[in-house]
Amino acid sequence: MKSKYYELTITIENEDFVDFLADFVANIAGDGIEIGRNTIIVRSENSLSDVEDNINSLLGTLGGNIEISYKMEIKENKDWIATYQNSIEPIEVGRFYIYPSWYEAKKDKINIKIDPALAFGSGHHATTFSCLEAIGSYVNSDSRVLDVGCGSGILGLASAKLGAEVDLCDTDPISVDACEKNFALNSEEYEELWEGSANLAKCQYNVVIANIIADVLKFIVHDLKRATKKDGILILSGILDKKEKQVREVYSDLDLLERKQKDEWITLIYKNS
Repeated sequence: MKSKYYELTITIENEDFVDFLADFVANIAGDGIEIGRNTIIVRSENSLSDVEDNINSLLGTLGGNIEISYKMEIKENKDWIATYQNSIEPIEVGRFYIYPSWYEAKKDKINIKIDPALAFGSGHHATTFSCLEAIGSYVNSDSRVLDVGCGSGILGLASAKLGAEVDLCDTDPISVDACEKNFALNSEEYEELWEGSANLAKCQYNVVIANIIADVLKFIVHDLKRATKKDGILILSGILDKKEKQVREVYSDLDLLERKQKDEWITLIYKNS
């Protein structure tokens, strides 16, 4: 263990984007990160300058409308990796048991092994939790599933564990790589995995899952609808309660089957009738 480590504090003016950026940062950093109300803290024994560069590049593709600041510090090292690992415990969501590699699988559960760089994308975050609940209810071995904005791949993995054929996509190439590695870690297979979004889908699906921020769900509304078969299921998550009305307005032509709320986060489950 090195005597010093780097700590990068990222402050985001609009807290709606914290989870979106945290998921992106986690895939870049590959180390434990900490999420606050409007901050993301990254710690590593290696330089974190590339994290700042990659975030700025991402913001450029989004039009640069997110106000963000950075603070880099060098600190005395402690065994913070072990401390972080001790803070991440397995979680049960219905039939699923999501656990890091330093825990054992459970015989009576559908096991998904994820070594998270943060809780988001590992089942602990409210949006991932609600999506896993929905997958347990709406996905089966006859399903063809598309996971849009797949991140760690946990939602696609859960669908594959239920016997579904799974396609996944993410606009972030680092997420695509992380997803591929997590499928290999679980000895599961997907049909297609691509860098991009739902507009590149080559077919329609029984179930489409999009756990993304509300503004993106509104932006790609037509792509998500086109990707969903007639009478298929569309699972939308990553929606803050104050943004729910805006999302529901653009999906009002679909039948709302179920609404889930965990903390301030909303998940909407539609049928494309």
